[in-house]
Amino acid sequence: MRPLYAVPLGIAATGAACVAYAAGYEVRSFRLRRVSVPVLPVGARPLRVLQLSDIHMVNGQGKKQQWLRDLAALRPDLVINTGDNLSDPEAVPQTLDALGPLLDFPGAYVFGSNDYYGPVPKSPTRYLGAMLTGDHGMNRADGTARRGVTGAIHNPWEELRDGFDRAGWLNLTNARGRLKIEDLDLDFAGVDDPHIRRDRYAEIAGGPDQAADVSIGVVHAPYLRVLDAFTADRYPLVLAGHTHGGQLCVPFYGALVTNCDIDRRRVKGLSRHSAGGQRSYLHVSAGCGTNRYTPIRFACPPEATLLTLTARER
Repeated sequence: MRPLYAVPLGIAATGAACVAYAAGYEVRSFRLRRVSVPVLPVGARPLRVLQLSDIHMVNGQGKKQQWLRDLAALRPDLVINTGDNLSDPEAVPQTLDALGPLLDFPGAYVFGSNDYYGPVPKSPTRYLGAMLTGDHGMNRADGTARRGVTGAIHNPWEELRDGFDRAGWLNLTNARGRLKIEDLDLDFAGVDDPHIRRDRYAEIAGGPDQAADVSIGVVHAPYLRVLDAFTADRYPLVLAGHTHGGQLCVPFYGALVTNCDIDRRRVKGLSRHSAGGQRSYLHVSAGCGTNRYTPIRFACPPEATLLTLTARER
């Protein structure tokens, strides 16, 4: 007869093995997701867009830094950075160095809360509780604001911004911008991070420039109020990050949390969003990092995405 303690010991051993795998291997098992999105004019050549998100750089993360440098070998036509580059106030030089080869390509960016503020330890149960209450970040389920950020470490985000700007990347912080890439005219609109209620969609409202070949909305956290606004304004594609793909997922089930008000089914990857009688493509990156206090991923490897924008069907 099996001893009574054998089952709990077996469960404990399995749990320990999962933690060891998640923290020791998967969190550094960087992947490249590839997707195609039909949003270009009929007859247009494909456009290759590399989306980076949630790098959460910490000093000493040499493998991540080298992987980011190596992405330049993809020779993307465009790089979009959807924020949360930092998880260490002293990691701006390492972040700019790792992204250095990619800064040679045309690009655009928005910031996330972790670019502005340093991380603090949080209980994982807090995220589960948020899925039940609907309160995320500084956002209450009823749409009102929660208390502001207090006692936080302020990151030197201005240095990161200046580095991106010197490279010629478009700053889409509650702003619009245009890029010409070969024969394609690209129109962009972005908002600051809705997770901490810095989004000001009214400053960019009005819809895409009809003279552009394609228009792209960019945001860090995919809150429904922003997705609804971009979609109702007829942006054909919206890019976001923030969710980490759920970070700790259950095999054959998926993410337990999204850390915002988007549904679990769309926590990462390409999907569709509907609002105001319109439909947009939405791509949410699972990101390639984690908060420095929770350096663990399970059934959700770190990633970047190479989106190939293709011509719409006739």
